[in-house]
Amino acid sequence: MLDKTFDPKTAEPRLYQAWEASGGFAPTDDPNAEPFSIVIPPPNVTGSLHIGHALNNTLQDVLIRFERMRGKAALWLPGTDHAGIATQMVVERQLAQAGNQSRRDMGRDDFVAKVWEWKAQSGGTIVNQLRRLGASCDWSRERFTLDEGLSAAVRKVFVQLHKEKLIYRDKRLVNWDPHFQTAISDLEVEAREVDGHYWHFAYPLEDGSGEIVVATTRPETMLGDTAVAVHPDDERYKAVVGKAVRLPIVNRPIPIIADEYPDPEKGSGAVKITPAHDFNDFAVGKRHSLPMINIFDDFARINDNAPPEYRGLDRFEARKKVIAAFEELGLLREIEKTRHTVPHGDRSGVVVEPYLTDQWYVAADVLAKPALKAVEEGDTVFVPKNWEKTYFEWMRNIQPWCVSRQLWWGHRIPAWYGPDGKAFVEETEAEAQKKADEHYGRPTPLKQDEDVLDTWFSSGLWPFSTMGWPEKTSDLARFYPTHTLITGFDIIFFWVARMMMQGLHFTGEVPFKRVFINALVRDASGAKMSKSKGNVLDPLELVDEFGADALRFTLTAMSGQARDIKLSRQRIEGYRNFGTKLWNASRFCQVNGCARAEGFDPAAVKAPLNRWIVGETQRTAAAVTAALDGCGFDETANGLYRFIWNQFCDWYVELAKPLLTGADEAAKAETQATAAWVLDVILKLLHPVMPFITEELWQQTADLGAARAERQLMTARWPDLPASLVDAAADAEIGLIIDTITEGRSVRQGLNVPLSAQPPLLVIEARPEQRAVLGASAALVARLLRVSGVEFVEAAPAGSIPFVVDGATLALPVAEFIDIAAERARLTKEVASLAGEIEKTAKKLGNADFIARAPEEVVEENRERLADAQAAKAKLEAALARLQTV
Repeated sequence: MLDKTFDPKTAEPRLYQAWEASGGFAPTDDPNAEPFSIVIPPPNVTGSLHIGHALNNTLQDVLIRFERMRGKAALWLPGTDHAGIATQMVVERQLAQAGNQSRRDMGRDDFVAKVWEWKAQSGGTIVNQLRRLGASCDWSRERFTLDEGLSAAVRKVFVQLHKEKLIYRDKRLVNWDPHFQTAISDLEVEAREVDGHYWHFAYPLEDGSGEIVVATTRPETMLGDTAVAVHPDDERYKAVVGKAVRLPIVNRPIPIIADEYPDPEKGSGAVKITPAHDFNDFAVGKRHSLPMINIFDDFARINDNAPPEYRGLDRFEARKKVIAAFEELGLLREIEKTRHTVPHGDRSGVVVEPYLTDQWYVAADVLAKPALKAVEEGDTVFVPKNWEKTYFEWMRNIQPWCVSRQLWWGHRIPAWYGPDGKAFVEETEAEAQKKADEHYGRPTPLKQDEDVLDTWFSSGLWPFSTMGWPEKTSDLARFYPTHTLITGFDIIFFWVARMMMQGLHFTGEVPFKRVFINALVRDASGAKMSKSKGNVLDPLELVDEFGADALRFTLTAMSGQARDIKLSRQRIEGYRNFGTKLWNASRFCQVNGCARAEGFDPAAVKAPLNRWIVGETQRTAAAVTAALDGCGFDETANGLYRFIWNQFCDWYVELAKPLLTGADEAAKAETQATAAWVLDVILKLLHPVMPFITEELWQQTADLGAARAERQLMTARWPDLPASLVDAAADAEIGLIIDTITEGRSVRQGLNVPLSAQPPLLVIEARPEQRAVLGASAALVARLLRVSGVEFVEAAPAGSIPFVVDGATLALPVAEFIDIAAERARLTKEVASLAGEIEKTAKKLGNADFIARAPEEVVEENRERLADAQAAKAKLEAALARLQTV
């Protein structure tokens, strides 16, 4: 007998261990099975499971379990990313805490060894947390972006791109993190709104005829100015274009140039140009061949390109000194307060500097062309489709990709330099040495490039490097291209686009056929979760509290395409109750002897109730299959919820009680077998979303009646039910009973008819077959609707409330049980109150200023409030309309 309740705390680890031990996570070795593969977006090896991971990995697991049950060779390939800067930061912080030691004190080799030691001890945290979520990855194939196979792939790709002149060395601006002294990607830059100032500085004209005023939020950068720019159409400055100003403090002349970049309507219309320290200025400098003077060192201290009194100063100390100097020179014209966006390193927290430095670049514009074409022609599709537009915009405006990082943890760049600076790029040091010796004509010492590669470079190879490329492995032949990638919108450019570019370039095929972009998980009010707001929901705590199934179902049910998920404990608790409802229905079936019958044929059942539930089961199986085929995760969960809770647990179980307790043994046996069959199908359909409770029920009911062919639910065959199981006559019959009870309850609830009141249900007008059904099921209807019986009458007496079900006119005489006048007054008052709320909310939402200024979650909350009020008003108006007939 099933326990009274399902205990996820004890069941989940036991079931997961059994799944993993069985080898069921690995794809079948049946050569005729159709391959279906997913590669996990590799989480950082430093990471722990957050709610975004929980959503993303739940959806992947739903899909992989579904396809595995469909008999496909389903591979979900797991792994982690070495996460260069994040991992280096963790270990450096540990070193500092342990003994105030830095990586530079240790030296490169010892530091890297220390990081590997940390990885071995703590790097598997998130992998074990994924297991707690129920992720059915093939752990035997787990990869790491720095393992030997992937490292070989990275070296081969770098060298080949270099030989094709698609990787090159260049001096350009990068996002520079002075704390870590490395270039960082745009994804690692966090834009923060801060209070600041515009300092308006006067630059005297070289010929003494006047001055030009420029404004800046970064006064220290003026030490590297190489021009002042004005718009060519700005009449105020046409006479001075081509002249020069004398740059204060530095005391050198710089030209006044005409360029489209300055906005004549903004400030003075003149802007200082510092090509080495501003991305826009860099572009202007390129157009006009301006000198590019870098005034910072790697720590963002002033270097030797500035006057002696500024050298060695921190940039913010230099800022103060520059402002003071302008004030002393009488050239500070104005200080204007402003609030502006300043880039910060997302891990270091320090202000990021645009910094001119030598780095390695990939010619991304060349690689982007085939990747663009692949999506344009439908070789890879985005779901939802609107994300293709984001992909196209980024790819059509792609810039050279900086792939070098000034870190020690990562794939070291396979470039070795000779004494004259010539680079030898090869896969191994021995090959580089051989080429160098040939070039110089003698044995020549080489020094390897100190930099490592951007982690996006190696993770961009993930779909094929994890399958064993460049070796021609059986996995690569069978599982590449992968089928579906599930990921977040924020890394479409950083990861998806780079996998597309590199996959096509090195394999000739797209890395995946479909990209599903999952939603963002927000808090219950729609606000983005953050530690500072204190609104973060920890998925592991939620699993402890409600079980993994409840969290998985919640995330799946709320994952509508392109919709943010408003997650609350109440929703998760509600879906835990859904699991409890299924468990209780299974216990009910057990208690009532519902067992599998040998050779049971659902098409042969005779009782209308059983024919109806068999047809509903077929419809649900077909709908769920179609939804999962199209990544309709929310449709899947919500369809299962409606069928399991409403149709099976509520209506079928309730309507089956007379058959299960009646004297007709044949009807009883058929109902017992039907219920067992439906429950088996339910467990299969629900398993991808709620794997633990369904597997437990499958195992616990294994000895009920005829033996199942499938020992484990995880590898059981997905239901493929014929459409012929749907019976229109049974649908009409059972539908009439359900709708009669539902509408009758609605009338009672809407008019506050007491539960103790038992008026008769009056059948006024109905087709003959409807009369027959209502007559035959009178006792059942009376019990479930709380009426005294079913009566067939020509006309309803005064005080009756009529309602229509499938063309039949029915009524409940309730006048003696309620005060009609008082109910009319109550309903009228509530309708008026809701009308006022609707008007007020609609007016707010019609205000363009409110929409523009209010936080997104507040606007969405008002939209939901309006929709709820409109629905409630319509319901009350229907009840009031019924009263008008009395």
